[in-house]
This record gives sequence, C-alpha cells and structure tokens, in this order.
Amino acid sequence: MDQKLQFPADKNAGAPKIRPAISWMDAGVGLAILAAFVLIAFNIYSNMTAAGIRPGFGFLAQQAGFDLSESVIPYDAADSYLRAILAGLANTIAVAAASLVIACIIGLLIGLLSVSTAPLARLFALAYVELFRNLPKILVLLVIFVAAVNGLPTIRQALTVGPLTISNRAIYLPWLSDDPGNTLWLTASLLVAPPFLWLWMRRVARRQALTGRRGPAIAVAFAIALGIPAALAFVLDAPLTLSWPHLAGFSVEGGITLSIQFCTVAVSLGLYHGAQIAEVLRGGIEAVPDGQIEAANALGLRRGQVTRLIVVPQVLRTVVPPLNNQFANLLKNTSISIAVGYSDLMSVAGTAINQTFRPLETMLITMSIYLVLCLMVTGALNHWNARIRGREGRSAT
Repeated sequence: MDQKLQFPADKNAGAPKIRPAISWMDAGVGLAILAAFVLIAFNIYSNMTAAGIRPGFGFLAQQAGFDLSESVIPYDAADSYLRAILAGLANTIAVAAASLVIACIIGLLIGLLSVSTAPLARLFALAYVELFRNLPKILVLLVIFVAAVNGLPTIRQALTVGPLTISNRAIYLPWLSDDPGNTLWLTASLLVAPPFLWLWMRRVARRQALTGRRGPAIAVAFAIALGIPAALAFVLDAPLTLSWPHLAGFSVEGGITLSIQFCTVAVSLGLYHGAQIAEVLRGGIEAVPDGQIEAANALGLRRGQVTRLIVVPQVLRTVVPPLNNQFANLLKNTSISIAVGYSDLMSVAGTAINQTFRPLETMLITMSIYLVLCLMVTGALNHWNARIRGREGRSAT
C-alpha cells in the first residue's frame, strides 16, 4: 500500500504578506525628488550670490513706503513689508469669504432650478451655467467693474436704498460706532454667547438622535446669539449704537465702506463659481433615489419639506468632495483682483517685488500663504466629510 509523504503545514500559508510601509522604490523616488529640489536651490543660491544678491527675508522688517487702496486691518505706508503682506492677506480672506457666501447661495438656487419640474426654470438654470462656465473669470470681472463704474451714480448723487448708500465709488453700510457699549456687545457675542450656542445645539442634536424630532434650533440659536449680548448691555446700561453713513462734502462719513473693487470682485467670483457649484449640486440632487422622494410625497410632505428634510441633507453628504475643489479654486482665483486695483495678497506681493527686487523670497512667501489657506479649507471640509461618513457607518451598524 502506497503511503504519501506528509509535510508539516506552513503556519504562514494563506496569511497575507505584510508589505513594508516604505518600499525601496518609494524611497528611491523620494530621494530623487529631494535631490532635484536641493540641486535647484543650490543653483539659485549660486546665481544670486554671483550677481551680488544675498538671499534672505530681512527686507520684511523694512518700511514698505506704499499705500493700499483699502485694508481690513490698520495699515500705513510707514509700516513694514510684513505688515503690508498681512494686510493683503486679510483683504484676500475678506473677499474670498464674501465670494464664497454669494457663490453658495447662487449655486443652491440654480441647482434647485436645474432639477425643477418647470421647463422655463430648467432652461434658465442651463443658460446661466453654460454662460458663466464658458467665460473667462477676468472677463466677467472687467464687465461687471466697468458696468458698476459707469452705471452707478457719483458720490454727490449717491443712491440711498434703505440702510445702503450706493455710488460708483463704494457701498456704505451702517456699522458699530466707537462706543464702550459696542465693545461690550462684541465681547459678549464672541466670548459669552458661543458656549451657550454650542450647548444648545448639542442638546438639540442629542434629542433628535433619540426621538427623531426636530426642535426650533435655528430660532433659539438666533435668540441666544442676540439675547445674551442684549441682556448684558441692558444690565450694564451699555446700549448698542450704530454709525450711519451720511454725505459730507465729496465723501461719505460714518458707517462701513465696501469699495466698488471689493464688491465687483466678490460678485464676479460669486457668479462664476456659483455656476460651478450649481452643477455639483445638480449631480448630487439627481443622485438621491427617486423612491425616497416618492415615499415622502406619499406621506403627505410638502415640496419644501421634501427639499429641506430629505433632498438637501443627502446632497450635502454627497457633494462635499467636489465642493472641496471649488472652494479651493475660489480662494486661489481671488488673485484676479489685481485687474481692478483691489489690494489683495498678489497685488501687495507684486508691489513689494518691484520695490525690494526680492522676487524669489516674496513669491515663496505668497505661495506658502496660498498653500496654507487652501490646506486649511480642504482639511476642514475633509474632516467634516469624514465625520459624516463615520456617523453614517455607525448608524448603519
């Protein structure tokens, strides 16, 4: 009788092979890239030294000597180049935030119209998206800027619309006056109200997770945000006072000023990226299963409730990754502001290069700032998206 040889079973048979975290190929590619960067840096340093230019960032402490058309933070020509760059950064963040709000509002409205049952609404949304998707951003900016400068009244014939004073120089809004009571309002709004808001929203979220009921979260949040500062101001006898804009000679005094350059850049980027966001939202809306909408209609929900309670929450979970790219692009596209004379980061960097003859250092600073800003925006959205995905995974299990 034939006997088969029996070999001991390999304990590692069938087990997945553990791949090292960094392979030799990865290490080689990384070293090659690092060597290329070192070679480029050494070549640039050698050429600058041979030309009698000593690289460094000491010029940032020197006096800038140039004014800005406007600045969110206090700035004067006697300040340093570092202060000028910070002022340009603040202007960039301000116009990017305004453009983002406009783009999100327009994108949401056009996205909803693009999936409407009304043919005329869908045609309008399609025309809007195709128009702004196929035009250069800077052309849109220049058209809106020229129309605003030539179409709006001069400062002497400024148009008053409610609290707004509109001219071809700027738009003026009421703002907090220089009063101690306003300082108390701002302090209470920024330091006292947010903890109460966070506790309330957390309680609402916990109650909704347990019972499924949606409480008046937004109304109570507004009441907390406005009620706490108002209560403190009333107790301490520090009322809120506003400074209203009024014509004084050839200018407007009081209130807050939004230059025509700031407004046209914000509107232009808002209109342009609103079309991009609308297409992203349209794809997200069409990805919602028809069965859920039919079930909502069968339950007797109104069209607004279906949109607010069923469609929009699912769309937000779907469109975060593509919106991430749009938000980063909008932030970078604020650099076209230089075309209309708005003092953004790129405008300040260009002026600094012309005066200091430090193009390499200035461009490195500018590139690093844009890189950090975009990483912050994309990182925040990626974190939010990961939390949503994690919450969905926990609820599914």
